[in-house]
Amino acid sequence: MAVPVVDELAVCLIQTDLYWEDVTANLSSLEEKIAAIDHPVDVIVLPEMFNSGFTMNTNIAEHMNMTTTKWMKHMALQTGALMIGSLAIKEAGNSFNRLLCVRPDGSFVQNDKRHLFRMGAEHDTYTPGSSREIVEWKGWKIFPLVCYDLRFPVWSRNSSDNPYDLLLYIASWPKRRAHAWNTLLKARAIENLSYVVGVNRTGQDGNGIDYQGDSVALDFLGEPLFHMGDKESEKIVKISKTALQAYKNSFPAYLDADQFDIR
Repeated sequence: MAVPVVDELAVCLIQTDLYWEDVTANLSSLEEKIAAIDHPVDVIVLPEMFNSGFTMNTNIAEHMNMTTTKWMKHMALQTGALMIGSLAIKEAGNSFNRLLCVRPDGSFVQNDKRHLFRMGAEHDTYTPGSSREIVEWKGWKIFPLVCYDLRFPVWSRNSSDNPYDLLLYIASWPKRRAHAWNTLLKARAIENLSYVVGVNRTGQDGNGIDYQGDSVALDFLGEPLFHMGDKESEKIVKISKTALQAYKNSFPAYLDADQFDIR
């Protein structure tokens, strides 16, 4: 089936609390939230480690194409949307915090989290990623990253060789560092001349860490299209390719960007 090209992309942000290390409960809860979406959407975005919470317990890590991966494929097929979220994956003797972008036909793009949160011992638990894969969907180029990656602008940098239209972060970003989350998302939008979407969780995890959500959609000026506050909710934002290109044509700062290689 041919995938249509759209000028206006409908993105659904799902901001939710998570059941600690309980895959069955999280998938069941999220399935209900997805079923409640009452308008057609092109992309559905879930928080970091949506099936378990941000845990260093790699016993919950799954092999690819097992329970959670199959669930994402089923949800993508059922909704016709690109499903985005991360989970702990075990592969070749390593564990990864792996972000998946799953299309309705079952194909997917993956980015393993590059910057591992050493203050939570993530760097001792998981293996860092090395790829910067951009997913193409309905005529849009989407660059999806994970949580702590937000603090590193070089890794997030838009490129004139393979530019993206939407920069997207999924997160388990604690309440006590909410100011950094809100500030850096705006910076990434402004410096990259891109829409930015950040999806964070709410509630408290099994380590007693509080999360206040603050999921947000920003335009290419860093201006909020909406901000979700601290409650569980689902929100749909529509973003315009025409508006983005018009601004880039009128203010082509990207033409003066520094050139560099990332290793």
